[in-house]
Amino acid sequence: MSDSRVEYVGFTVNEVSRNYCLRAKLPDGDFQDFTLAILNKAFVDSLVRYQDAPDLCFLKLQRELVAAGGNLPALHHELTNAELEEYRLSHTPRPKEKRRRALP
Repeated sequence: MSDSRVEYVGFTVNEVSRNYCLRAKLPDGDFQDFTLAILNKAFVDSLVRYQDAPDLCFLKLQRELVAAGGNLPALHHELTNAELEEYRLSHTPRPKEKRRRALP
């Protein structure tokens, strides 16, 4: 299902998590909604930023669609702390190295 198109639809909040809804257009032309949940505690503990969550969910769903091959993956996924940390590390700018000036 690597040729699926995925779009962000929105999110809902409950007492435990923020649930992000993404819609995938499948190769056969049908649409399928998926829910990806991130625990509220992850936001409070600064494991993920609110503005990064839709992108993180988008990337997770794309991986799930590819991994499923021609099958439909589960419709609900919970992101783990390890996935949140992996995203944070891969999206944190690296500090610039100081260049030494050549002596005359």
